Amino acid sequence: MPERARKPRIPWTTSLLAALAALMAALLAPPAAQAAAAGSKAPPESRPVYSYDRAVRETVWVDIKLDGDGDGRTDRVAADIIRPREAAERGRKVPVVMDASPYYSCCGRGNESQKKTYDAQGKPVQFPLYYDNYFVPRGYAVVLVDLAGTNRSDGCIDIGGRSDIQSAKAVIDWLNGRARGYSSRTGKHAVSAGWSTGAVGMIGKSYDGTVANGVAATGVKGLKTIVPIGAISSWYDYYFAKGAALYDGGPDGLANDIESPEAHGRCQAVQRKLVEGAPRNGDRTALWDERDYVKDAHKVRASVFAVHGMQDLNVRTKHFGQWWDALAANGVERKVWLSQTGHVDPFDYRRDTWVPTLHRWFDHYLLGYDNGIEREPMADVERAPDQWSTDRVWPPRGTAATTVRPAAGPQPGVGTLGTTPAPRGTTAEFTDDRTLGESDWSAHIDQSTPAKAGFTTAPLTRDLRLAGSSKVSLTVTPSTASAHLSAVLVDLGPATIRNYAASGEGILTLADRTCWGSGTTADTGCFKRTAADKQNVDYTVFSRGWADLGHYASASHGTPLTPGKPYTVTLDLAATDHVVPAGHRLALIVAGTDAGLIEPAATTPKLTVDLHRTSASLPLVGGKAAFERAVRSGGHGGRPAPATPRGLPVPSLTHRP
Repeated sequence: MPERARKPRIPWTTSLLAALAALMAALLAPPAAQAAAAGSKAPPESRPVYSYDRAVRETVWVDIKLDGDGDGRTDRVAADIIRPREAAERGRKVPVVMDASPYYSCCGRGNESQKKTYDAQGKPVQFPLYYDNYFVPRGYAVVLVDLAGTNRSDGCIDIGGRSDIQSAKAVIDWLNGRARGYSSRTGKHAVSAGWSTGAVGMIGKSYDGTVANGVAATGVKGLKTIVPIGAISSWYDYYFAKGAALYDGGPDGLANDIESPEAHGRCQAVQRKLVEGAPRNGDRTALWDERDYVKDAHKVRASVFAVHGMQDLNVRTKHFGQWWDALAANGVERKVWLSQTGHVDPFDYRRDTWVPTLHRWFDHYLLGYDNGIEREPMADVERAPDQWSTDRVWPPRGTAATTVRPAAGPQPGVGTLGTTPAPRGTTAEFTDDRTLGESDWSAHIDQSTPAKAGFTTAPLTRDLRLAGSSKVSLTVTPSTASAHLSAVLVDLGPATIRNYAASGEGILTLADRTCWGSGTTADTGCFKRTAADKQNVDYTVFSRGWADLGHYASASHGTPLTPGKPYTVTLDLAATDHVVPAGHRLALIVAGTDAGLIEPAATTPKLTVDLHRTSASLPLVGGKAAFERAVRSGGHGGRPAPATPRGLPVPSLTHRP
C-alpha cells in the first residue's frame, strides 16, 4: 500500500532521527545478520530506515572509453548519485537503481516533466521521479546517468548506438570496479564506488528503457535486472515497418532535439553519420543492425520486468513482442504488465500496485530476498480500465498460431473471415487514400468503400482471446510502382476503453498529490494523482502492422514495383492480449496508408488482393479449436455497423521515444 497522502515534506528533525536510532542500529546490519538476530528467515522486504535528507548527493564523471565528439580525449558521462549516508558510515554496501536518460535537461521525466536541478556548487538537488524518494530510505542508491552528449556529459548522442549504450554500461563497470570515475568533468581526481555492492537494476520509460534493453544485450556483469517501460527493442522498427516510414523524420532530428546546446557544434560528424546511415527510403542498413538489441538477446544475463501499453502508438508493442519472444527463447526470467494505455508509465495508471510490486522485484533481484515474486503469475493484463487479470505464464499455455483466411462476401470489399481458403481467382480491390486510416475503415466495415477491404467473422458465440504477435501474409498486385500496405485487427462491438488517442493517452492528471517515500522541500517525492480517461466506443482496433510493398523480398533493399505484377509480403502485427467477447465480431482490414501512423507511398496505387493466397496467423488461446467454437453459428449473420460508430482517432506522426 502507498504511504498516506501528505504535503511536501521538510527534512526529518533531529529528535525523530534519535527516536529511530535504536531501530536503525539493528537494521543496518546485513540481511543475514538480521535474520540470525531474529532467529528467522531474511525479512520479506527492505524497510525505510535510512534518512533521505542526510543522504549523500554527488556527481561522478565516468570515462566511457569512447571519443564520440572527436576532441582527442575520451568522453566522460555524468552520473548523479544519491545514497544512504548511514550505510556508508557503517561500511554497509548498497545496490543501485539506475535510470540512464538523454532527457534530464531538455525535456524532463515523468508525467510532470521533472528535470534535474543543482545547487550553486553543482551538487544534484532534485532527482526526477520517485525512485530516490522511495528506494534510498530502503537501502538503495539511485544513479541517474546523463547519456553522452546530453546535460552535463561529454560526447555525442547517437540514438541507440554504441555511445548511448556505453554511457550506461561504463557506469555499471565503474560500480563494479572495472572503469574509471572522476570527481569532475575534466579533473584527474579518481573516485571509486566502494559503497556499491555492484548489483544494478536499470529502469526507465521510453528512451530510458530502450537503453536498459541495449545494455542488457551486452551481457554486462553486475546488471541483475531491467525494467523497460514502453521501450524500443530495435530502432529500425521504431522508424520503419518493413520499409514503410512511420515518422516524417529520422534519428538525426531526434538527436538535434535532445543533445545539449554545446553539443550542437561538436557533434556535426555524428549527425552526418545518422543522416547517411538511415536513408528515408526504408532500407535496413548497418546503422540499424547496430541498434537492434533483439539479435543479441542471447547475451542477456539480467531478469526482465517488461511493461508496455497495448495502445502505445509511439513505441508500438511490436518492440515488446519481439523482445519478449527472443528472451523466452533464451530462458531469461521474465515478468510483464500490459495495460490499455498508450505511452504511459505504470506509476501513472496503477500506482498503488506498481510501487510495491517494483519494490519486491528489486528486493529479490538486487538484495537477494526470497520474497517469492519470481514464482508469482508472470503476467498482469488490463482487460478494461482499472480491471486486471493475471496469467501464470505469457502467452498462456494452449496459445497456438492459428491460420484464418479472408473470403469474398455479398458486396465488394465486405468479406468474411474463417478457416477455409477462398477459391482460386477470388480477389478484393481497394485504392490507397492517404487521408483515411484505421478509424475510417473500422467505422465503415460493413459498407463497400473504395479505400479498404474488410473481412469479419459472425458474431462470436464464445469469447476469443488473442495473446501474442500476429502476421498477415498478402499477395497483392499494384497498379503503380510503389505501394504501402496496412493490416489491422478490430473488435467490432461496444466497449468502454481507455481514451488512448487523447493527450494523456488513457489517463487524466488530477490536482491533488500522493507522496512516495521521503522528501525535502527541494525534492518532495509528491506527485499528482491520475485517473483513467475512459471512452465508450463501438469498435476497438487492437493490433496493427504495415509494410512497403517494395520491400517484399527484404527489409535491406527496396525496389520499384512492376505495375500489374503480383507480390507477396508479410506484415508483422504488434503484440497484444485482447479478448473479443461473445456477441462481438473479429475483423481483419487490409488497406493502404494508415493516415497518421505511416507515411504514404510516392504514388497512389490501386491494389488487387488475391484472397486465395492471403491469410493471417493469429495467436489464439486454445488455437484453431477455440476459433471454430467461437464462430460456430447458423450462418455468417454479420451485424451492420452502428449508424454513428464511435472509435478513437489516431494521434499525429510526431513522437519522441
